[in-house]
Amino acid sequence: MGDRVARLAGALQGLGLRAGERVGMMALNSDRYLEYYFGTWWAGCVVNPVNVRWSPAEVAYSLDDCDTTVLIVDDHFVPMVAELRTRSRSLRTVIHVGAGAPPEGMLSWERLLAQASPAQDAMRAGDDLAGVFYTGGTTGFPKGVMLSHTNLASNALTDVADGLVAPDGTALMVAPMFHLAATALLLSNMIVGSRLVFLPSFTPQGVLGAIQAEQVTSALLVPTMIQMVIDHPSLTDHDTRSLRDVAYGASPISEGVLNRALAALPGARFTQAYGMTELSPCATFLPPWYHTAEGRGAGKIRSAGRAASACEVRITDPDDREVPRGTVGEVCVRGPGVMQGYWNKPELTAQALRGGWMHTGDAAYMDEDGFVFIVDRVKDMIVTGGENVYSVEVESALSQHPAVAAASVIGIPDDKWGEAVHAVVVFKPGQSASAEALVAHARGLIAGYKCPRSIEFREALPLTAAGKVQKTELRKPFWEGQSRNVA
Repeated sequence: MGDRVARLAGALQGLGLRAGERVGMMALNSDRYLEYYFGTWWAGCVVNPVNVRWSPAEVAYSLDDCDTTVLIVDDHFVPMVAELRTRSRSLRTVIHVGAGAPPEGMLSWERLLAQASPAQDAMRAGDDLAGVFYTGGTTGFPKGVMLSHTNLASNALTDVADGLVAPDGTALMVAPMFHLAATALLLSNMIVGSRLVFLPSFTPQGVLGAIQAEQVTSALLVPTMIQMVIDHPSLTDHDTRSLRDVAYGASPISEGVLNRALAALPGARFTQAYGMTELSPCATFLPPWYHTAEGRGAGKIRSAGRAASACEVRITDPDDREVPRGTVGEVCVRGPGVMQGYWNKPELTAQALRGGWMHTGDAAYMDEDGFVFIVDRVKDMIVTGGENVYSVEVESALSQHPAVAAASVIGIPDDKWGEAVHAVVVFKPGQSASAEALVAHARGLIAGYKCPRSIEFREALPLTAAGKVQKTELRKPFWEGQSRNVA
């Protein structure tokens, strides 16, 4: 691996890349991500892992936004390259990492490595930029989160210190590698010397097969994935006794799913991690004991846990003053994992990092024991199946339909996905369109998982005196009787 990493670094430098320049990768999960991360850093460059679920327009925006000139693609995404070349002004070189000869106009990954001389490690470290990780934006466009080597290393060490990973294990890499959570898990497992098993993408059958065949000891799964694995008909046909640690995030696990998971995987310990890309990404952990029958008596299972080893967490009011325990405010985090800022967005950076604390946009309260309970989102973000969807992106897409006068998007409860994207649409006078037509229109502008799963039509949207849409009124019928306003 060391030789291949050094050769990839030499190949990137041979393509003219200099220290600090960005290299993108758009591929399904594989061990090539391991070479990509370490080879890019060895060359002195910066990673830009591309969200593989985005539309070509969104991918091109992210490439151009941070001037990514080199893109690595696998066979699955070769068909998108022609459109990306048309849309992107920055894309210069495409490297094919797949089976067989590279398509016309693309370079061969293996040939580049074979022909390159191993480079010396550029020794990037500390505050040097390590990656630009794109996340959905409240401006309607993705934001590039700038993370340094210290950011990533501190989070990886925190994962080890807080017991999220253990030595001599076999870790299953099934969460998509463009997600920072998967990258963080990769790095922390590298620190303790774990063996890594990559699945191209998630399927319940694939996870169960990999656990049995590779004797997997740990995995990162969102609650939706856990539910699909333990409810799969072939569960009892597989030997899952090797699995001892399951980390999950994006949302708390429901009591029903947890009970079924503990019964189905009796040897596994469950840990919840809460955070965000801007935090590299973990801020709090809910340890395994609180998931057990005895531990649940402590009443913490609906919490996101306590501050991670390298984090300070506090709950503040709109004036950034810490509120008393039990009072709802905004979650703010300080520590070495807090991002450097948003790429080329100084005003958003200053707002998010004011006072030296990352303002998460999540509303929560902290109990007397320091456990954080998320109750709502200050930002209009929807978490569906572990993916973040910002309502403004969906509203922007719907509003571009010629028949739509106004659109408001909210998250509503969903048994399978945690939250589902729901749109409320007002048509222009004398015009109309079917829900299917609106979804098809949106799909041409944004990724499929962001598109509404349900749409209702109204004569008007409820507005405040200041003319803002009252999303609390739109959410109310769906969330009445729920213990929280988000999944």
